[in-house]
Amino acid sequence: MTTATHPRTTTATTLPQPADAPGASRPRTGPEVHLLPQTNQLRALHTAVRDRDARREDFVFYTGRIIRMLTEAALDLLPFEPYDVTTPVGRTYRGLRFADDLVGVPIVRAGESMEAELRAVVPGVRIGKILIQRDRTTKQPRLYYTAFPEDIATRQVLLLDPMLATGGTALAAIEVLRDLGVPERNIVFVTFITCPEGLAAVGDRFPGVRIVTSAIEEGLNENAFMMPGIGDFGDRYFGTDR
Repeated sequence: MTTATHPRTTTATTLPQPADAPGASRPRTGPEVHLLPQTNQLRALHTAVRDRDARREDFVFYTGRIIRMLTEAALDLLPFEPYDVTTPVGRTYRGLRFADDLVGVPIVRAGESMEAELRAVVPGVRIGKILIQRDRTTKQPRLYYTAFPEDIATRQVLLLDPMLATGGTALAAIEVLRDLGVPERNIVFVTFITCPEGLAAVGDRFPGVRIVTSAIEEGLNENAFMMPGIGDFGDRYFGTDR
């Protein structure tokens, strides 16, 4: 198993538009969505982080708890293979282990808020990076930087981004992974919150990609903000909102 990573610096490139863009086709199929059980505890955690007056320390702490839940749920979707161990009393336990190598790919910057919880759950996990930003003139997503393990095409990929709204950034990131040879079925998109528009965008273009989320919002307002929403996740997490 190779352990090398290599940065893949790219010239800014216009990337695919979401399914609801002018002239785009409407969704033909929905994605496989895994929504966390909507327990009272989860709703209480969401209440704490959605409060616009929440302190940054509280936002980071409580989103971290939910991200841990999302990470565990995403890992359960990966392929496993039989693996036996001998217990301290000399008996055999017929268990399981991951069948394939794993890589986490946060979409910079907000996706990096999810990296720590993945590292805590899977010590030593390989981490890639992808930077996509909207062009100020065209408003379309553009790829600026990637860094991945050389063998990413053979790995299971957890793509990390806390917000899936219009789907533009997600589509761009998935397109990059597909161009590198990663099969759709090997990509699990882990997102804190999403909405029907974002799910439709991903489902239309990449129906094989599975999505794990903790909340599905009512939809987007006229400014493409999710409602009732959580604000700008990255700004609130990294303390750049004030």
